[in-house]
Amino acid sequence: MIDIIGYILITIGIIFDICGCIGLVRFPDVYNRLQAATKCVTLGTVLLLAGVALGSHSGAIASKAIVCAVFILITSPTAAHAIAKGAHSAGVQLWSKSVVDKYQEEVDRHNEWLKDKE
Repeated sequence: MIDIIGYILITIGIIFDICGCIGLVRFPDVYNRLQAATKCVTLGTVLLLAGVALGSHSGAIASKAIVCAVFILITSPTAAHAIAKGAHSAGVQLWSKSVVDKYQEEVDRHNEWLKDKE
């Protein structure tokens, strides 16, 4: 029964990874692509590793899969945030049909605060 649950998690993880890869190719700008890479691929890979941990009959493999899943959960959002902030600082434009740029609003507020402080 545990093996079946492991295979189901692996299958769902692969589906999420495929959706994330499709989003990475199809989405219009770097910010939307980061969403696909961060959300779908992180969830898919963690589900895949959880399925491997459940399906493996070795404690060493299960522990390695769990450590890798925790590492991915920590590093993937952090890296995506750094990439998005770097792209925004470098002047990479949002997609023309984007509705709002919350980060630019925050930068503008901060710049106004700095002007008032002078």
